[in-house]
Amino acid sequence: MGREFTKNMFIMLVTIMIGVVIITFFIADLKARSEEQERYTGEIEVIEQRNINFTNYFMKSSVLLDKAREDRAFGNYHFDLAFLWYQSALSIKNDSLFELYKIRGIENSTNALPYYEYSHLNFEESGNYFLETKSLTTYPSYLEVLDIYIDLTASGSRLTELRYTASTYLGYLTENLTFDFNNNNVTFQGNMTELLSMFDQIMFAIGAETEIFEGLQDEIDEYEFFDEIR
Repeated sequence: MGREFTKNMFIMLVTIMIGVVIITFFIADLKARSEEQERYTGEIEVIEQRNINFTNYFMKSSVLLDKAREDRAFGNYHFDLAFLWYQSALSIKNDSLFELYKIRGIENSTNALPYYEYSHLNFEESGNYFLETKSLTTYPSYLEVLDIYIDLTASGSRLTELRYTASTYLGYLTENLTFDFNNNNVTFQGNMTELLSMFDQIMFAIGAETEIFEGLQDEIDEYEFFDEIR
């Protein structure tokens, strides 16, 4: 016999349907929250990895920049000595001392070359890492200071290239010095006028590029990364 559809049964059916809807809503809400949490977690992981990469690339850039500066300093040390011995040899009146100064001048101008070469390569590699670092941030202050670092490494690269050329020229000039026993003074073997002119031009260019490099370095040293008022 069929059961009679009473008012209580209708209420019970409606209650069950409402319960099903509520449970379905909760399940859908939990699923949506879970998916949203996964999305946020994924975004956080991407941001964290981006920050890690930013730090790693900046550290690599800085280490290479310091190494480039160190090699440049050693190159400058040998170049300055070579130039000192060259000038001393030019003014010497003693044959034995002349030969000693000439040898020391050639040795130091030669010793400067690999340091300038290493420095040049490190400046270039450092600049490439700074470019990579720049692609990992959107903060205006970071982008601004990274641009200065990139300009600094480019200037350092040009500067060491000029220094390498100057040291090469200086070596050639020193090699071509000869002691004139007739007049008891130092002269050049052959016509060095063009080479002397090229050396003077390179030294002038070095002075100009050094000003650019030091100016960029001062900008970095004085740069305010953070606002004073927080």
